[in-house]
Amino acid sequence: MQRIIKDENEWISLAALLAKAIMPGFRLYLSGELGAGKTTLVRCFLRQLGVLDAVKSPTYTLVETYTVKNRPIHHFDLYRLESAQELHYIGLDDYFSDDAIVIVEWPEKGANVLPQADIFCTLSYHQYGRSIECVAHSMRGQQVLEQLGQNSV
Repeated sequence: MQRIIKDENEWISLAALLAKAIMPGFRLYLSGELGAGKTTLVRCFLRQLGVLDAVKSPTYTLVETYTVKNRPIHHFDLYRLESAQELHYIGLDDYFSDDAIVIVEWPEKGANVLPQADIFCTLSYHQYGRSIECVAHSMRGQQVLEQLGQNSV
């Protein structure tokens, strides 16, 4: 799936579709340059799920956890990670439970340590705004992309 996102309303529309399709146990990885829209997408996604708290990029804390309907959503930002091995020190495996949704920004920094993504998205600058290209890495991810493909932003 590839889309061009021209403004915040289109981020919100995409996030709304994701919020309807993604279930607990899901792993969404977001890669791309600084400012490409990774945190914006996460913020819009969390808003669609009803999170009213401030949503900031966990660049220094590595992970922020939000609770929606008694289920955790873990938002990782690995930009400042020095070594993927650091993830073991924060108890990485505990975050990837069957009842949690996990979103990881800069997943390439956790290569060979992070579990496989259900969907891996690459965000980039585009002449009309931003481009997002998503690839499924699991059957669950494929089902979500199929749902997104049936809807237009």
